[in-house]
Amino acid sequence: MKALVTGATGFTASHLCERLLAEGYHVRGLVRNPSRCSALSQRGGELVAGDLRDLESLKDAVNGIDVVYHIAALYRQENVSRRDMWETNVQGTRNLLDAALGAGVQRFVHCSTVGVHGDIKSPPANEETPYGPGDHYQESKAEGERVALEFMAETQLPIVVFRPGAIYGPGDLRFLKLFRAIKRRRFIMLGSGQVSYHMIYIDDLIDGILLCGSSDKSVGRVYILAGESAATLNQIVEVIGEVLDSPPPALRLPVAPVYLAGLVCEVVCKPFGIDPPLYRRRVDFFRKNRAFDISKAKSELSFKPKIDLKTGIGLTAEWYQRQGLL
Repeated sequence: MKALVTGATGFTASHLCERLLAEGYHVRGLVRNPSRCSALSQRGGELVAGDLRDLESLKDAVNGIDVVYHIAALYRQENVSRRDMWETNVQGTRNLLDAALGAGVQRFVHCSTVGVHGDIKSPPANEETPYGPGDHYQESKAEGERVALEFMAETQLPIVVFRPGAIYGPGDLRFLKLFRAIKRRRFIMLGSGQVSYHMIYIDDLIDGILLCGSSDKSVGRVYILAGESAATLNQIVEVIGEVLDSPPPALRLPVAPVYLAGLVCEVVCKPFGIDPPLYRRRVDFFRKNRAFDISKAKSELSFKPKIDLKTGIGLTAEWYQRQGLL
């Protein structure tokens, strides 16, 4: 089997490439700059240059491919516009689908995000919970989902959509700031800390992605892939503190004033092209509930997360320490 993985330099996609190679796949990684992904070629993978915004550049990438794992996306950054998001996450998805259809690809696995649901008012949410995106990134990912599912209805290209929870594990840097703040006793909890947050360890996520790419039941379906259960922010911070041998933070602040300060920072900084030191999306981490029901993936895919929160955080912390990051 030949697999194309988009965004091969990214955290999730690089782990997926490693697993596919280990399972005997011929793996082709789509990247903008092949020189940044020498690790894949050193392991026996193939690199191809391409840009999701350029349909012509994708045709060689999908030639001879059996299954496409579309992981690449333009992630949220303060200097990225809504138009940029749309060009990559929506039109880019459409371009890749067109190329895959033309090449006779047998299956297309599309990575979305649980963020398409936004703030969960009645947790846990499931695959049928209405969209409720809260920013440009989540809006673009919701629209990318719609494009993929509508494309299957129109063309019969076999497509599976998965929505991962908050991905973490060795190699991830998005949670490094949180680990560092707790380690250095500088973390401040905003609000009660009782909002839910649903994480998934990278190895468990890769298990789920591979099931999406191989299960006979998965075609045309949408699956939430997350850990066995959500945790509160208090619980997550407590576990990180235990692993790092740091006491839990004593200082708490109300959310509302900090959220307002984030708004002021955005208004003042953006006209000058300056990344604000504080913005509302970061404060949303303390405000929004994100808990999900994974029973559909468990029943239809036999998906079963194996890594509990404390084990996963411990493995992540060990990697940070080996890299000299903590």
